[in-house]
Amino acid sequence: MSVSPIRAAADARTGPAAPAAAGLLLLGALAYTAWVLELVIATGLDPVRAYVSELAAADQPLGGLFRATDLVAGLLVLAGALTALAAVRRRPWTVAGLGALALFGAATALDSRLPLSCAPTSDPVCAARETAGLVPATHTAHAVSSTLAMLGALAALVLLTVAARRHGHWPALVRLGPPLVLAELAATAWTLAEVAALTAGRGTWALGVGQRLQVLLVALYVALLAGCLARDARAAHTVRNTRDARTRTPSAPQDPPRGAP
Repeated sequence: MSVSPIRAAADARTGPAAPAAAGLLLLGALAYTAWVLELVIATGLDPVRAYVSELAAADQPLGGLFRATDLVAGLLVLAGALTALAAVRRRPWTVAGLGALALFGAATALDSRLPLSCAPTSDPVCAARETAGLVPATHTAHAVSSTLAMLGALAALVLLTVAARRHGHWPALVRLGPPLVLAELAATAWTLAEVAALTAGRGTWALGVGQRLQVLLVALYVALLAGCLARDARAAHTVRNTRDARTRTPSAPQDPPRGAP
């Protein structure tokens, strides 16, 4: 399905808040990938085995940094989703998708305020305490907020992709949304299988890889949505300038009829 940017902007009825929404979402996506710093900074955790959230655990040396980036990411995505709601045409699929994205942002921000007390995949004592139920209640609360965040992200990916395909706007989501959604569902299934294996005492099954792929795909989708909003804003600006130019252009003077004095 090929849609011109001008038509897409007209169909989406992009408002003046779209550039702000695009900027907020792009910055949120970047903050949500702060965990890639572990590639250049020694964290003491094995990225193949450890949860991403273990980077922000209370007993980790860089926990404060990763809690801060999670908080910033969640608040930026929340603000971006709400701003986008004010910028685009209020169609049911679009509204539902942006609402789910706002839930993801809010739950991610809450998640950062409910850190794990320790890293169970790398600390046997922590794992034993968690199994025995001797860890703080924040472990359970963190699991709930993380689940809400991922449910919101999955719903947003599906709903916004359906919105793009049904209404013909956001051409990039029309093309790339379905494969990203399928990849995210596969990464989520992988992560859930790994969590089940860990809970059953069968090892981590590269839990860290699956979960990092899961959150990376969400960040890529949010960045893609930001690009769609920015493109619509530019196209809408072009449409408005064209209309204004036509309005300001005076009509050409007509020649008087022959024989007139």
